[in-house]
Amino acid sequence: MVTPDHLALLTAIAQDYYLSGMTISALANKYHVSRYYIEKYIDEAQQVGLVKITIAAPTQRLAHLESRLRQAFPTSQTFVIKDATNPTETTEHVISYAAQQIQNMIADCRTTGLAWGGTIYDVIQHFSAANQPELVFTQFMGENMKYNSRAGSTRMVEMAANKFGAAYHTLVGPLYVFNPAVRRGLAKEPANRPAMTAAHHMDMTITGIGTMASIDSIPAWHDQRTAIVPAPMLNAVAGVLFGRPYTIQGHFIAPEKTPIFGVSLPSILAVPHRVGIVTSKFKTDATLGALRGGLLTDIFMSESVANRIIAAAQTI
Repeated sequence: MVTPDHLALLTAIAQDYYLSGMTISALANKYHVSRYYIEKYIDEAQQVGLVKITIAAPTQRLAHLESRLRQAFPTSQTFVIKDATNPTETTEHVISYAAQQIQNMIADCRTTGLAWGGTIYDVIQHFSAANQPELVFTQFMGENMKYNSRAGSTRMVEMAANKFGAAYHTLVGPLYVFNPAVRRGLAKEPANRPAMTAAHHMDMTITGIGTMASIDSIPAWHDQRTAIVPAPMLNAVAGVLFGRPYTIQGHFIAPEKTPIFGVSLPSILAVPHRVGIVTSKFKTDATLGALRGGLLTDIFMSESVANRIIAAAQTI
């Protein structure tokens, strides 16, 4: 049986060896034991589960699919990641590659706007720790009302800011506010001014790609779906971005009437980098619409999603 003291010793040695990069000789001097015991303790740390070693295969981008998408949709840069042997691995590869590239882009940003959802949560978890105290993460539209979910709005900007040692601003209020006077009043509330001000200076927005299912998943919104999308246009909705439904041709549906609490659509579309991540093949139409409309400047997707988009573009 491993005693707590011995476990603490194994932990300290493993951290020094794997995280700090200390040599076997340096560890032997530090802990006043022989090199033999240091090597033994490192092996033991693996055996008892303190250390788990994984080998990450290099992510492969598929240039031929990216080229085809670029020719068809020149206003968006696409990153197509080769499918793995199973869907779970494929999603992991897309998320990890997107996180790496987005983190490189964030290095040149001052203000980054975050949407919410499981995909964004996973991307944030894949960010490496950094130190950008001058950076600000901000909400640019109201909350999704999933307050007990890992994909909740406030948690996103706070988690991202913690990764970068940065500041963050939140908006107090739901995404859809159906009373126009209340919407205008919320935007002027002192608690919301920092986020609204920051959102008008965004260098980048990061978002997943939604569908009507995103709206219908919230009972209050499902009950008011015809106040979000005019009833005659419900069947025309291919996707939802920035809280606004759009068609498969990439046209937002009655954007001036969508009861959004947040910055205006023209302000969002003026952001230089609008990054989207799609991991589900069931969002083919939504992604196709976003590409056709030039709604996103950069989109990360898998090989299977790219192939479905190319096929759909020829028939729809």
